Amino acid sequence: MVNWTARPAGSGAVPTGGALGGNAPRRHAGLWQLAVDTLDGNWEHDHTVPSRTLYPHQWSWDSAFIAIGWAHVRPDRAWRELTSLFRAQWLDGRVPHIVFNPAVSGGAYFPGPEFWASATVDGTPPVATSGLVQPPVHALAAWHAYRIAPSADGLAALRRLYPRLVAQQHYLATRRDVGGAGLASIVHPWESGLDNSPAWDAPLAAVPTEAAVMRAYRRRDIVHAAAAHRPTDLDYARFVAIVTAYRAAGYRDDGLAGRHPFLVECPLFNAAMGAAEHALAGIAGEIGADPGPHRESAARITAAVVDRLYDPTTGTFHPRDLRTGQLTPARTVLGLAPLILPDLPTRQVEAVLVEAASARFGLAARMTRPLPSHDRTAADFEPLRYWRGPSWMNINWLVRQGLLAHGHTRLAAGLRASMIELVGAGCHEYFHPDTGAGLGSPTFGWTAALLLDVLAD
Repeated sequence: MVNWTARPAGSGAVPTGGALGGNAPRRHAGLWQLAVDTLDGNWEHDHTVPSRTLYPHQWSWDSAFIAIGWAHVRPDRAWRELTSLFRAQWLDGRVPHIVFNPAVSGGAYFPGPEFWASATVDGTPPVATSGLVQPPVHALAAWHAYRIAPSADGLAALRRLYPRLVAQQHYLATRRDVGGAGLASIVHPWESGLDNSPAWDAPLAAVPTEAAVMRAYRRRDIVHAAAAHRPTDLDYARFVAIVTAYRAAGYRDDGLAGRHPFLVECPLFNAAMGAAEHALAGIAGEIGADPGPHRESAARITAAVVDRLYDPTTGTFHPRDLRTGQLTPARTVLGLAPLILPDLPTRQVEAVLVEAASARFGLAARMTRPLPSHDRTAADFEPLRYWRGPSWMNINWLVRQGLLAHGHTRLAAGLRASMIELVGAGCHEYFHPDTGAGLGSPTFGWTAALLLDVLAD
């Protein structure tokens, strides 16, 4: 099995404090300290908020990426981060995409805990949560964090997390396999993590609603960020309509095909699920469990991703809309995400690298512009609007891990240099895909955390 982390255990580890990591160049000492200060400033007793302004609660895949950063400077916080998130796991195995902090006003974020009403659903934790999930990058994060800073405490944390990570995977592989082909379906664009990506335009267009619906709500995101940088009111009206439909059915997953308005098999989500099985195989071997079933599951998921989501005409991966049975046409960074599958066949790896190196994305050993989230040659490319163009640190990190897993070290080095250059503008939420200017929140958790990881590599 290819080691997706491509890093010897313990390299770059800093057991305590904020000192510069052993492998990080001294010229980056200022960036290292900026990242540590950002994580410290966002720490909230047992987890890290994505930002103090726009996102005052705990987010699922944010915590996974943030744990990787904490492993370099405060490994204890890495394990507290993941442990606190999984305390909010539902009885069915789902890990909610938001865990609400009861100390924060219910009106501080929309949609807040009252909107989700998780307490009315059987099998939910005592704390208020959303009813959706996010890409299952948590096993990857746990395994990566342990390899950064292996210790007896870390091993004990892996033992505690392992059954919960397995339950998360089981939930996705069973209750969410709506298409019956071995892939998980997402029931909302928020579950992809790429909320308003052009990848969702076609399936969202079939959701009946209108922008005027949002007059009944107060969006908090456009209080903290320019409306031109955020999803539109029509996007949000559709987001609300989809959640309302899911909530009305008690967040049940049985019968989704017959009643739910949005059902999509996402390349990033399913690639993360497959890569998580590889990580679980590593964890299982470390704690004395059987890695074999995880390797078998990983192979099945990779085969299904290739069979269901790869388009040989475009040479890249696309989401499949289960409502129409069609692949969505937009060429987004989602198409590059299956590189994180270490057993992705060579044919698809080579095709995706052609796509990544094209004018659409510009991946190179010496990059002249950041990696965008959407095809920069497309007519609907928007360099300022959230996931419709801007560059994001977490997606860059995932693509880089895929490049390393498949031995493309020169391209990985080029992407690493681009990521470090981006954060010269600060630990922003996302970045302009042409100029590199910082956008969104200026003190964003996963940007800081993943900066630490690439600096230490």
